[in-house]
Amino acid sequence: MLSIIQAAGWPIWPLIACSVLALALVIERFVSLRASRVAPPKLLDEALTVSRTAVPIPDVVTQLEQNSALGEVLASGFRALNSNPACSEADLRAAMEGCGRAVAHRLERYLSALATIASAAPLLGLLGTVIGMIEIFGSQAPGSAAGSAVGTGNPAQLAQGISIALYNTAFGLIVAIPALIFWRYFRGRVDAYLLQLELASERFVRHLNTLRKIV
Repeated sequence: MLSIIQAAGWPIWPLIACSVLALALVIERFVSLRASRVAPPKLLDEALTVSRTAVPIPDVVTQLEQNSALGEVLASGFRALNSNPACSEADLRAAMEGCGRAVAHRLERYLSALATIASAAPLLGLLGTVIGMIEIFGSQAPGSAAGSAVGTGNPAQLAQGISIALYNTAFGLIVAIPALIFWRYFRGRVDAYLLQLELASERFVRHLNTLRKIV
């Protein structure tokens, strides 16, 4: 591996940095986008159960808020009702929608960086290819008066230029393709979570509106 990096020349170092960053982002997103941290399957039913007749005490609301992203959205509805028991349904929706936007922004964190790496890696590989071509043409010695003689170039420089061109092109694609695949995967996962949060919030708002009339 070290010999490949040496043969590829300095243009490969930005690609190595991109690959390390992309790997770190993928691992971080896998950890952060687990279902248990975003939308536990039974959390909504549990929140509906504990608030069947009254709004839970602040300690319970705080525990719900710290549970997951869905818990944070549901807790915002409880807090809005606690702060103003006479609030309207529109006020409850506004409070939960504001929290939902903050949660959505957090779920989408680093996806743009991963997409940038997927787009930039082939261009960095192309840059290495161009530099390799420059090395190839620079290795050619002057020929006769009619033009340059291709066969009189420095073979070592010629081989180095070809190595830089091919290795950087290949490494750029090796970095870009997985980054693009993971970006699309995480993008679809986030969209599914956002839909789930929206449906749960809609159901919870109707429940809070009923609870508001009781209290």
